[in-house]
Amino acid sequence: EDDAPARPNCPKGQVWDTKAQKCVLQTSHLVPDADRTDYAYRLAKDGRFEEALALLDTLANPNTPKALNYRGYATRKLGRTDEGIDYYLQSVKLDPRYAQVREYLGEAYVTKGRLDLAQEQLQQIQSICGTGCEEYRDLAEAIAGATNS
Repeated sequence: EDDAPARPNCPKGQVWDTKAQKCVLQTSHLVPDADRTDYAYRLAKDGRFEEALALLDTLANPNTPKALNYRGYATRKLGRTDEGIDYYLQSVKLDPRYAQVREYLGEAYVTKGRLDLAQEQLQQIQSICGTGCEEYRDLAEAIAGATNS
């Protein structure tokens, strides 16, 4: 999805440390929040949602747009859609021009059958990065899929 270099999958309870270029215990204070946040997203993308949430729980500052977005993603994928939406809305409040969180928020609204709210997020994404960006295409696809089903 992003241009980040490939990171190996670490065993449960560990996180990839970009500086050390190795897996370290997620309780290690040497691992910066940015690495923890990115690795939590990777865990979530791999379907390791509970591990992603546990890692996000170790952040020194859990209230960043990215961390809230990824927490929302993991909770939504665990079937806790309303909780996920709450995290997405907190993220949007911190960074209204963060296209990815708007995509995920829109997808959560699609899940809830609120295509009107999903459409609003699609308009916001369009104003951020146009209709050619991945976030716009992915959400437009999700809305179209819900409309045609």
